[in-house]
Amino acid sequence: MRPQRLVDVLTLAALVLLALSAYLTWTTVNDEAFKGYDLTRAPVFLALAGVAAVIVMKLAGTALRRVLAALVVVLGVLAVVVAFGVRPELEELTRMRPALTLGTDSFEIVTGPAPWFALAGGVALGAAGVVGVLTAHRWRRATTRYERDPAPAKADSGADQWKAIDAGEDPTL
Repeated sequence: MRPQRLVDVLTLAALVLLALSAYLTWTTVNDEAFKGYDLTRAPVFLALAGVAAVIVMKLAGTALRRVLAALVVVLGVLAVVVAFGVRPELEELTRMRPALTLGTDSFEIVTGPAPWFALAGGVALGAAGVVGVLTAHRWRRATTRYERDPAPAKADSGADQWKAIDAGEDPTL
């Protein structure tokens, strides 16, 4: 598999996993589920930023590709940190849903599957960045198909300009 395709596949996998973590249950308190997007929006934004960086990498030169790929590595590491770091306390959860405090004295906090999806997405995004850094010099250049040729030499006299127009050339370029 070409390195560009591998980066694309890893980034797409990271986007799917991080977006999925936003819609899965992150924490459950006494049968009250908190989805990932309720607790933190970071995984989705990190995934979208990674996808945007990979799109720009396709258009950039080698040096900028490496910088952007390093940025994608940082985004992946941040997603892993979010996956490990977002463990809301009971006070924060009761602030989000005050109904939790009504009628009960004991609380059972259970972590759902979403942090594992966020962790896997962060690892995939980081891997895409590492592959991008290591293989940036082997990527194909953006196409030159639509680039303009240098302008032809301008005609000096008025008669030469008329001849150029008659020949179908634009003497103003």
